[in-house]
Amino acid sequence: MQGFISQQVVVAKTLSMMLRPMAATMRRFSYATKDMTVRDALNSALDEEMAADPNVFIMGEEVGEYQGAYKISKGLLDKLDLTGIGVGSAYHGLRPVIEFMTFNFSMQAIDHIINSAAKLNYMSAGQINVPIVFRGPNGAAAGVGAQHSQCYSAWYGSVPGLKVLVPYSSEDARGLLKAAIRDPDPVVFLENELLYDESFPVSTEALDSSFCLPIGKAKVERKGKDVTITAFSKMVGYALKAAEILEKEEGINAEVINLRSIRPLDRETINASVRKTKRLVTVEEGASVVEDSYGYLVAGVERIAGADVPTPYAANLERSAFPQLKEYLCPWQQQGVELKNGNTMKKYRFLQIQL
Repeated sequence: MQGFISQQVVVAKTLSMMLRPMAATMRRFSYATKDMTVRDALNSALDEEMAADPNVFIMGEEVGEYQGAYKISKGLLDKLDLTGIGVGSAYHGLRPVIEFMTFNFSMQAIDHIINSAAKLNYMSAGQINVPIVFRGPNGAAAGVGAQHSQCYSAWYGSVPGLKVLVPYSSEDARGLLKAAIRDPDPVVFLENELLYDESFPVSTEALDSSFCLPIGKAKVERKGKDVTITAFSKMVGYALKAAEILEKEEGINAEVINLRSIRPLDRETINASVRKTKRLVTVEEGASVVEDSYGYLVAGVERIAGADVPTPYAANLERSAFPQLKEYLCPWQQQGVELKNGNTMKKYRFLQIQL
């Protein structure tokens, strides 16, 4: 029908037409007892897991006296010696945690990650486990250029034998890193540099040294009934902020899912939400939902992703290359689009203004 605009298009454009980066939204819950930065969450998880298991150790670029490129391993050299050779040591029962200064540098080691770590359990008929964690900052940061801004979630997420985790909050970072270290299989742990200094509330349960989160289980950060938004890592914060704007300005009640895990993917949680809302806006991921819940969708899946270009170094171009949170909407014309709740939705022309 001419002039018809589907609800998820408004949501997609709201997410994609940002003008300035905004701080990731922090979710506060009644059971939270203290705030913790993502950096401290990762550091404490490493510290406690090495204290609990003598087979756990850290290797990586500048993780010793320099205490890590982003100070994730700060203070740990004073407590424990660093030894072993990555994948080979995992073959023999040790649990190495390999830190990359940036996951872009993992390209130099990708043969070991994929052919040595990911495939050995299968090729040994289950006789050899490879309990190793590859961790470090992934994706775009700020002003680091194309060669330091690649997102590897899809790369490693397509490799059988690997598990791929993508934390958003401090509780995610702490609980998922502990789970990764304890897991018998190789885990790629993709962090975001811009989240390291963000503080999030953590529960009393999450502060316990035995705490860990299940691998392969997503978290519904915000319940809704009109449209499902899936995101991971830093984009979860933008999705939550966009959901608040949609609720306030459009009366659209969006459900936001923090994927937490790319491989394995929590299809059950995603499909349950999509079958409820009948609409999906996805950041980076979405194909499997089309396979599993196509009959429930009332419109096509909208996908939000960065521009198909090498990441620019100039700050204004860099902002344009990645999904940003909209700050201004220019009313174009009003089109009555009836929602399930009987409300109508405005049709907007979106303007992107570089500041």
